[in-house]
Amino acid sequence: MQTVKASEFKAKCLHLMDLVNESGEEIIITKNGKPVSRLVPYRKSPASLFGLHREKIKSNDDLLAPINEVWEVNE
Repeated sequence: MQTVKASEFKAKCLHLMDLVNESGEEIIITKNGKPVSRLVPYRKSPASLFGLHREKIKSNDDLLAPINEVWEVNE
């Protein structure tokens, strides 16, 4: 997490906005050495929870391959 003085933020605002957008990391803006604001990347909320972790969870197993187990059914 990067920290930037308010005067520096004022001078480099557009560049810092691009940096946050590309890196995804937030920037804390300080005034007189105290944090006053955060610059965070905009992330659109998903319309549905279905597929929310699509690119984050991976399995190395073949989930569609048949297994060699016999199941008993009690009727």
